[in-house]
Amino acid sequence: MSEHSNYTPGNAAEKWLDERLPVARFAKEHLMDFPTPKNLNYWWTFGAILVMCLGIQIVTGIILAMHYTPNVAMAFDSVEHIRRNVNGGRIIQATHAVGASMFFAALYIHIFRGLFFGSYKAPREILWILGVIIFILTMATAFMGYVLPWGQMSFWGATVITNIFSAIPIVGESVLQLLRGGFAVGNPTLNRFFSLHYLLPFVIAAVVALHIWALHVPGNNNPTGVDVKSTRDTVPFHPYYTMKDLFAMVLFMIPFAWFVFFAPDILGHPDNYIQANPQVTPAHIVPEWYLLPFYTILRAIDFNVLFINSQLGGVIAMGLSMVALLVVPWLDTARVRSGLFRPMFKWFYLLFVINFIGLTYLGAQPPEGIYTILSKVCTAYYFIHFFVVLPVLSRIEKPLLLPTSISERVLNRAD
Repeated sequence: MSEHSNYTPGNAAEKWLDERLPVARFAKEHLMDFPTPKNLNYWWTFGAILVMCLGIQIVTGIILAMHYTPNVAMAFDSVEHIRRNVNGGRIIQATHAVGASMFFAALYIHIFRGLFFGSYKAPREILWILGVIIFILTMATAFMGYVLPWGQMSFWGATVITNIFSAIPIVGESVLQLLRGGFAVGNPTLNRFFSLHYLLPFVIAAVVALHIWALHVPGNNNPTGVDVKSTRDTVPFHPYYTMKDLFAMVLFMIPFAWFVFFAPDILGHPDNYIQANPQVTPAHIVPEWYLLPFYTILRAIDFNVLFINSQLGGVIAMGLSMVALLVVPWLDTARVRSGLFRPMFKWFYLLFVINFIGLTYLGAQPPEGIYTILSKVCTAYYFIHFFVVLPVLSRIEKPLLLPTSISERVLNRAD
């Protein structure tokens, strides 16, 4: 029980519970009265939006699992059964499918906000690392979920993506067979992916709890990147930010609902509405849009260097793209957090965003002609940004003058 808490039980029942399990006290201190910088803008609301999206995915996923059959002979038909025959099944399935895309849209915005405002800098390195772990787990979960409908793109996407494990020296083939449950993608693969797809969201929820805990130790970063100096710089999280987050959630749900009710299939690949057939290979195998940037990096390496073949080179490049995100707190050593006060960084950051959008676009194109060249260029700049641009800018860039406090910035915005 905190010595400095201003929580007072309202009645005998609350007092009895507080002495044994102080959940109400915890909520009051860490969720309602938590001092939050007064200048947070709407880019900061995507954290709450992501928690909402995770909740939607877990609830709809549990309901879908009650009707889904993880068997290669029945999986495709069971999804159609959900959409056509289960009460409310069409809406639940559409919400889950569209929810994956909306989840990743919010997740990418959340990550890019952190990259621009320096939310990965000390003392928030662990907070950032936990966030990247959530991102990686979410990508794995989404990929496994995409396999479950057992359409053409599900089957061949699983075949292509699992095959990258065979490039790992020595243990690659063993890992591949363990993952697939055999020598090819089949019923054991579907069962494994269904089990993991059901389990991993709860692992993600646990890491999200750690992520929020890690946030509450140093407190929120803010658009200026200036540390909180006094109580004048903060406001209680409730009601100020609970209302702001709630408003942002309602706005976010408008396009979400539009997709669910009016265009639930528009984000899916047409080939995935054809039942999986191992005898017919699609003309062009494409993963879901939110995996495309890293799919581009995976296949951009198509040459051999010493003992590294092109397949292993692609796997290493994709792995390094994740490592770059994990170690960015130590690559960008600039003392100023916020990109608002870094004139040169702003332009390189904009170039990085455009480059990332380019990687997403190129992942959906056939690996031939100009697309191959552009994929190599965009992949090269992805790594140059992290391993060259950020360390160099940290040393040569002259930042603008920082405000002395958050309050000064808020009260003298015209300056």
